[in-house]
Amino acid sequence: MRTHLPDYQYLSIEDPVSTEALAQLTAAQWHALYPKAILDEVQKRPTLIESIKSTYDQWPEPRYVLLGSSQLLLLKKVKESLAGRCTIKEIYPLTLPELETTSENDEVIDSPWQTLLSTNEMPALYPSLVLDPRHAQKMQAWQHLQQYGGYPVLTDERRSDEDRRQWLRDYVRTYLERDVRDLAAMQDLEPYRRLQQTIALQTGSLCNMSSIATHIGMSTTTVKRYLHYLELSYQTITLLPWERNEQRRLIKSPKIHFLDHGVLQAVLGKQAMPNGPEFESIVIAEIFKQTKQLDLPVKFYHLRTANGREIDLLVETERGYYAFEIKLTQHVTANDARHLAVANQLLDKPLLHAFVLSNDTTLHNIAPNITAIHTAQFLG
Repeated sequence: MRTHLPDYQYLSIEDPVSTEALAQLTAAQWHALYPKAILDEVQKRPTLIESIKSTYDQWPEPRYVLLGSSQLLLLKKVKESLAGRCTIKEIYPLTLPELETTSENDEVIDSPWQTLLSTNEMPALYPSLVLDPRHAQKMQAWQHLQQYGGYPVLTDERRSDEDRRQWLRDYVRTYLERDVRDLAAMQDLEPYRRLQQTIALQTGSLCNMSSIATHIGMSTTTVKRYLHYLELSYQTITLLPWERNEQRRLIKSPKIHFLDHGVLQAVLGKQAMPNGPEFESIVIAEIFKQTKQLDLPVKFYHLRTANGREIDLLVETERGYYAFEIKLTQHVTANDARHLAVANQLLDKPLLHAFVLSNDTTLHNIAPNITAIHTAQFLG
């Protein structure tokens, strides 16, 4: 951020001495001393937002970038104080196309999924991943994402594998000790830690809050509140159930996916390639991140009927739906797409196209509107 905005002064709110001095400044002093500034970790002193608001309202020139590691309280304060005066930009871990670059000056090429979503046209797809000219970069990024997740600091080639794992362990501990305790006013972190580990173990599964509450010994109300913290702090994604077909009995439980596989492994203390549910979470999180970058009006759901038909991910656009089945397999068959084949019988809008995403390097056109493709080829 400092590199891209060289004329903005950087102010760290983590320094208690300088922060106290900043809190004493009048709006006129902010305008004179800091007409352009980056305020990092501003959630630690939310009263500064009032000073920013006053300065912005009195003079047309000032511009401020407010950064925060967590939005638990920050967004509420921003929305109340800076309504109509600010743009909120959410920053997620790196996507596969970003991981394929070697420096911040490299062009980030849209994935086939992003191209499809932004143009409404299916891009040309190679019949095999190995024929893709960018095959090596895509596979290297895909392997990194499955091992360490998408945090930028972990892409430094000077870091060893153990350095990366230690950073992730430190991140989880820092998050628990700093953000949750400071922002959620928790005196005892152990119940939250138990919930975090339970959700990590159950990533990609239906979320039964009553069952979770019984398992970890807390009330359902507390479980709901802690799950809300997990989502607000960008640790998880909640997929709501699609339930608009009144003629069918549909499962109404949400699904929760961890956003970053590196963080999930640190929470669980494991070092392994993903299992089936974890693989599903990695792929859904990647689709989610890439879609968010496009800033389009789409919604995300999962769908499951009472008789066992299931669609892992539904992406709703104004024109219709894209449906996804996600398989860890290296050999896709037509049977893997059996639920996608009947999706039109359930949905209230057209099924624009359906995909089976897996580790199979060969492209399979299972039906006119169903394509099986390697995850790295479609999302890289």
